[in-house]
Amino acid sequence: MLKAVLREGVVGRAIEREVLQVALHDLRDYSADRHRSVDDVAYGGGPGMVLKPEPFFRAVAAIRRRHGDPDAVVLLSPQGRVFRHEEAARLSQLRHVALLCGRYEGVDERVREQVATDELSIGDYVLSGGELPAAVVIDAVARLVPGVVGDTRSVDEDSFVRGMLDHPHYTRPAEVDAHGVPDVLLSGHHAEIRHWRKREAVRRTLERRPDLLEHAVLDDEERAILRELKDEGKGQ
Repeated sequence: MLKAVLREGVVGRAIEREVLQVALHDLRDYSADRHRSVDDVAYGGGPGMVLKPEPFFRAVAAIRRRHGDPDAVVLLSPQGRVFRHEEAARLSQLRHVALLCGRYEGVDERVREQVATDELSIGDYVLSGGELPAAVVIDAVARLVPGVVGDTRSVDEDSFVRGMLDHPHYTRPAEVDAHGVPDVLLSGHHAEIRHWRKREAVRRTLERRPDLLEHAVLDDEERAILRELKDEGKGQ
């Protein structure tokens, strides 16, 4: 699953250029029996199988021998704190991050206690395993590593970078089935375009994710826009 993801797009190109290094480790390679088993029934009963602690212990020990001590060992889990842009930015500053993927009913608690330094969740829902969350974390973190994305403005202006949603985007043609592009974007007036984009970003965030505005980094112009939009809402 991860090999397919890592071959494509921005991350794949960064790996090819050796801007980014990603090593994959099969947990079954660290099993101690001939069946390469990594799970067992849960103590106390209950449905599903639980991933055993020893394969994780051996895997992380092997990673340390081959690549040095990780700066963070992250267990992907529904019990972890929600993965946000700030967390991606923090991880992007680290030299070496190890991601642990769970499966089945869960992971033996001793992995959390003895191996993991962080526990992250990509949202309030359950997936079959940690591979897809790991791919999400890799992509989000990789974009913030210098040299991975060609135009750094694409990263600096992304949604959530300053705690806000992005403004609407348009491209050619200027009209499709009688649906046109806002006139201001065709005007060539850069100051008006910049103000429109700021206003639309604030409006979109206020309408769709007002919770983000509690901690968003706004400049004076954006704060004035926010006050104006709130006053408009009160008058409706």
